[in-house]
Amino acid sequence: AARGSTMAAGRVYDIVVFGASGFTGQFVVEEVARAAAATAAGEGQLCSGRLRWAVAGRSREKLRAVLDRAAERLGKAAPGEEVGVLLCDVGDAGSLAAMAKQTRVVLNCVGPYRFFGEPVVEACVENGASCIDISGEPQFLEGMYLKYNERAAEKGVYVVGSCGFDSIPADMGVLYTRDKLKGTLTAVESFLSVKSGPEGLGVHDGTWKSAVYGLADEASLKKLRKQIGYAPVPVVGAKLKKRGFMFYSPEFKEYCLTFMGSDGSVVKRTQRYLHTELQQTPVQYGAYVTVGGLGSVIKLMFLGMLFLLLVKFNFGRKLLTKYPEFFSAGRFSKKGPTQKQMDGTSFTMTFFGEGYSEGQDPQNAKPNVKICTEVKGPEPGYVATPIAMVQAAISLLEDSASLPKRGGVYSPGAAFSKTKLIDRLNKRGVEFSVISKPEV
Repeated sequence: AARGSTMAAGRVYDIVVFGASGFTGQFVVEEVARAAAATAAGEGQLCSGRLRWAVAGRSREKLRAVLDRAAERLGKAAPGEEVGVLLCDVGDAGSLAAMAKQTRVVLNCVGPYRFFGEPVVEACVENGASCIDISGEPQFLEGMYLKYNERAAEKGVYVVGSCGFDSIPADMGVLYTRDKLKGTLTAVESFLSVKSGPEGLGVHDGTWKSAVYGLADEASLKKLRKQIGYAPVPVVGAKLKKRGFMFYSPEFKEYCLTFMGSDGSVVKRTQRYLHTELQQTPVQYGAYVTVGGLGSVIKLMFLGMLFLLLVKFNFGRKLLTKYPEFFSAGRFSKKGPTQKQMDGTSFTMTFFGEGYSEGQDPQNAKPNVKICTEVKGPEPGYVATPIAMVQAAISLLEDSASLPKRGGVYSPGAAFSKTKLIDRLNKRGVEFSVISKPEV
């Protein structure tokens, strides 16, 4: 059977949002409803002409309430009765299989993924549904690659992790930078700046828990990577200098730290894939975040050291997960951010790339071209993340001819490098642009 045809046959839904009534899930539901309205208005190319979708979770009441909330917020683009409601529990394999059998793509919003992610991936792979998550947990992402890549390839399905703010802006941003440079891009550094309004920043507890357990368990990530036995990625061009953990950036006039999220590991997986499978020149990458003046740095260092100390002990992890507000100076909470906080927050990720002009040999010369690009977007966790996740799903559904030839477990850049994902994101307010292209 041709790729994609077996998937579509007999599937009631294009997309199911699993964990729809969770904190992040509710925003993903809203974003799918917007995409469905856009498709109905003739903006998409889905074969059925409309996006058929459902919500899934443990409580029918909560799922209905999330649909009502989305309807209230979207006004005329509201999801109506046509949205399916599936009862499904991550602890019940039968219910996960039933969900996966009915849809082409599952959007998995149930984290921390290290605890709840694998049963969903397994159900999707075994029952022929593709699966997208928004995990920023490298151990989960790479573990799923080790366990399910071959099976997903046999089944012709795509499992694409880290399709939220972790790590679509970074991963697709590096590819965008590469495509905009005339010549060969060999190294990129990205700097993330998150700006918040007078109400400050807010992040939900779920993200905090993922960070606590992820940092507690770095040793098993090393073990996992040994097991996978990655081929080393060759360094092409001048070697990218590793910066100190903290440094002052004259470009931003702010202090910067090494970015602790999943961006580095995701970009590396994409570059390895593009190099080994498509013979493309691999790009070296460093990820950083701007933190402000000296005062912010001291506060952050203090909290960071406390965090890293506590995270090593069981009782410390209990404390951290019980009192997120205290240990994050009010940034993380069990309630999550208010609408006002979200409205006042945005991010900019700036990419500084260097490389070699056409005809220059990267192996024995100094880089002679530079480029600066950026990805700008709304509040990262609950506005940009649902946009990225849903547009990734739409790319899986609509750009299927441009996906990798075989199914498998992919990073976003590996899955979507040839699709229209960046155009789709631009239309929804996560904007990729070239800032400067200095001459050779």
